[in-house]
This record gives sequence, C-alpha cells and structure tokens, in this order.
Amino acid sequence: MASVGSSIQPDVLFENPFHIEDLQVFDDETLCNMLEHNHFGLTVQQLAHSMQGASASLIKNIQSAIPQRKRSLFMHEMCHPVSVAEVEHSRRQILDALFWELIYWRTPELYEELTEGEHLHPGIFQHLEPDLAQKTVLDAGAGSGRASLECVRYAANRVYAVEPSPGLLRLLQRKIAAHREKARLVPLPGCFEALPLEANSVDTVISCSAFTANDEQGGEPGLAELKRVTKPGGKIAIIWPRQEDHHWFEQHHFHYVSLSIHDEMRIYFRSLQSALHCARLFYAHKEEVMRYLLTMQKPEIPFSVIGMNPPRDYFWCAVDK
Repeated sequence: MASVGSSIQPDVLFENPFHIEDLQVFDDETLCNMLEHNHFGLTVQQLAHSMQGASASLIKNIQSAIPQRKRSLFMHEMCHPVSVAEVEHSRRQILDALFWELIYWRTPELYEELTEGEHLHPGIFQHLEPDLAQKTVLDAGAGSGRASLECVRYAANRVYAVEPSPGLLRLLQRKIAAHREKARLVPLPGCFEALPLEANSVDTVISCSAFTANDEQGGEPGLAELKRVTKPGGKIAIIWPRQEDHHWFEQHHFHYVSLSIHDEMRIYFRSLQSALHCARLFYAHKEEVMRYLLTMQKPEIPFSVIGMNPPRDYFWCAVDK
C-alpha cells in the first residue's frame, strides 16, 4: 500500500509495507486482546471504515474480536459507505499503529536483520554477572534471544525466554536448537501481564528494549508480574530503557546505571545492502539516515544519526516481599 503523506505521524520513521489483509496473521486470542484492551488506540469507526472492501474472512475475524458491547456500533458503521480516501486513511492509521506487531508476527526476519547489529554495551552484563551466574533467570519480552543468549554466556543455570510473538519465538527456538547450551534455555510464549511462571520462581528478571511504562508493553500490571515471579531478595533489570520512561522507573524505586563510552556506539549491519534495505523500511522518514549511509558507504550507522539513545544503560531494583 502506498504511503499517505498527510497521515504520517511526526514520530513515525518507518515506511509501512503492510496491507489490511495482513491483520489475518494474528490469532483470535491476540486480536481479541488488542481490541478489548485497545492499547493501540484503535476506534470502532476506524476499524469499520478500514474493513470496507476487505475480504469476508477478515471482516468476520475483526467482528468476532471486537468486544460484544461494541459490535452493534461496528456493524452500524459498516453499513455506511465512505470514500476511498477515508478507507485508505483509516487503514493507514491502523497499520501504522500495529506496525511493530505486524513486523514481529509476519516478518520477524526483518526485525532480526535490524536488531542483530544493535550491540549492547558489554559492561551491562559484566555489571549484572553476580545476578546471572548460577542463577535462574527470566528474560521477559525476549524477542529473538539477544539478551537470553548473553545470560547463558554469563553462566546462568537456566533462562526462561518469554516472548508473546509467535514469529519471534520461532526465531528464538531455532537459535536455541543450534546452541551448545540449549538445555539451559527454555523458550515460552507469554506476555508481561501474564507470565507463564510460578510465583517466586526466578532469581533475576531482565527485559531488554522491551519493557516500557505503557501498560501494553509492561507498565503497572507488567511490573507486578515481574515482581510476582521473582524470589525475595532477587533483582529486576530493565536494559536499554526508553528515555521518556526514566521518570516512571525512578518513581518505582529503580536505580539508574549509565555506562561510559570512548567511541560513539553504532549499529552494524550484515552488509551495505542490508543497511540500505533497513533504512528504506525502518527509517524512511528520517532522511539523514539514508544520506549518511550513501555518503559513508559502510554498513554501520551511529545511534546519534538515528536519534536513538545508545544501548549503554539500565534500571534495576531489588525485590523485597
């Protein structure tokens, strides 16, 4: 679907490649959760307008996933034709809101291509080693396993890698199957607000570039769950937090650690071709990214050019019960 320039939000960097029919990648439970809790800000009107001209199977899936109390409104809106421009606008709003979820579910290999070169500051796991070595660890929001594998490298006895996206979980399972210490890695489906672990079952919880102050990505219910599964005296570490969440973590009695760097931290891509491909998709609306790559002709880019805080910090708190 072509981009709609006027509908691009100021903070949206990506060029969205998805079509409305791609929503069928989500299973029934996920769709129901999305529309029941509405963490993505989708309205019934947007959904109804976006379904104009969609396949019967997708309309059925969306109608079934919409909370019962809102279905009559959805059907009412569906009965009122709208312009092609309004349909396209509503579809763009929905697809942009669900962009990352669609990446995780439909094209997880693109997520891997983007993130595999985002090397964490080595001092992070060196600092956390006493909380990892010979410990039982939970990696919440494990993605494709970047932090989980580091925990094993730092001698964790067992790492529960919990990830809600089936696409990313499949990538993680493939990595674990090929890992020489695969018996110490346990991949599990699950989300921040409903972790598939017993209370007081892990010594340390980590979450790398996943947990945020927003309820749909952690927040208050997620933090309560992280604390529930952590043993008394254990630790929770949130690695590479968003800058806008710093105050929230401070309010929740987390301690901040930022590690020094001598050289500017960069993302390293597989090749220049891979870097250009990722830039065209993920940073299409930040022209300086493509300009830098074309000028330097190297498969790497500083985090500062992208406008991101480099992965050199974390918050931690001790769990006392």
